Amino acid sequence: MCSLCGVIGGNEHWTDAVARPGVFTRNVERLDRRRERARRVSAANSVLSAFGMSVSDWQGSAFVLATRTGKSEMIEDLGHLWPAAERLSGRVCDPLDPQLISCMEEANHG
Repeated sequence: MCSLCGVIGGNEHWTDAVARPGVFTRNVERLDRRRERARRVSAANSVLSAFGMSVSDWQGSAFVLATRTGKSEMIEDLGHLWPAAERLSGRVCDPLDPQLISCMEEANHG
């Protein structure tokens, strides 16, 4: 998504579920939106674990990214996740790295 659409679209990040029919999700129930958010956190954590980090939901309004050594940073939305991960770890964190994807696929298939 271009940055202009993000500005025009309001405060919601494009990855967030919102309670408007036809926009990002059809889930209008608060519980369903929270469940979607928890699934996104779980998916992010499966990748972040390879970098020694994890992310957690903070009251449904932000996320906390943390390293195994205790460093942490609050991020507004998942669009800020990878730049923050690189700042905290001091190295490149590429979730689309072919070797990382291959290792994750092997782990999931046994």
